[in-house]
Amino acid sequence: MDLNKKFTPETWPAHPEKATLEAKNKFVGFWLFLGGETILFATLFATYMALKNKGPSGFGFTTQELYTLPLVFVMTMLLLTSSLTSVYAMYHLKSFNFKKMQLWLALTAFLGLGFLMLEVYEFSHYVQEGFTFNNSAFSSSFFTLVGTHGFHVAIGLVWVTLLIFRNSKRGLNLYNATKYYTFSLYWHFIDVVWVFIFTVVYLMGVIG
Repeated sequence: MDLNKKFTPETWPAHPEKATLEAKNKFVGFWLFLGGETILFATLFATYMALKNKGPSGFGFTTQELYTLPLVFVMTMLLLTSSLTSVYAMYHLKSFNFKKMQLWLALTAFLGLGFLMLEVYEFSHYVQEGFTFNNSAFSSSFFTLVGTHGFHVAIGLVWVTLLIFRNSKRGLNLYNATKYYTFSLYWHFIDVVWVFIFTVVYLMGVIG
C-alpha cells in the first residue's frame, strides 16, 4: 500500500496505524521498547522502596516532612488530563480529521509542559530546603526515580512537538499515522508510571 496515497474520510482505513507491514513491525519493536522501560522503572521503584527514609545520622528528612500532596495532585491532574486529550487526538486520527488531531495533540503538549514546569519547581523547592541528590541514598533514589520519569515526559514533549510541526503541511498518511499512534502509546505509558509514582512515592510517603 502506498504510504503517501491521498485519502478521504471514506477511504481512510479503520486502523491506519497498522495498515502496512512496516507499521506492524514498528509496533512490535515499540512494545519491546516499552517492555525494557517497564523493567527500568520497576528497578528504580524497588531501589526507592529499599532506601526510603534512610540517611546518615542527623539527616532530618522524611517523606512525611518533605512531600506536599496538593502540588503533586495538581501535577497528577495535568498529566492524566493530557492522557485524555491524546485519546481525543487518536479518535480524530482514525476519523481522518487532521486539524482536530493536531489541536488535541497541542493541548496534550501544553498540559505536559505544565506538569514538567511544576516538577522543576518541586525539585528546586527541595534543593532550597537542603534535600539534594547527594544528601543520602534515599534522596538519590528519589531524584533518580522521579527525575527519570520527568526526563521521559520531556522526551515525549519534544517528540509530539516535532510531529506537529513536521507534518503541519503534509496532512495524514499511512506513514505518519503510525508515528502519531506510537507517541500516544508512549504518553499513556508515562502517565501510568506517574500513577504508580503518585501512589508509591507521594501518597504512601505522606501517610507513612
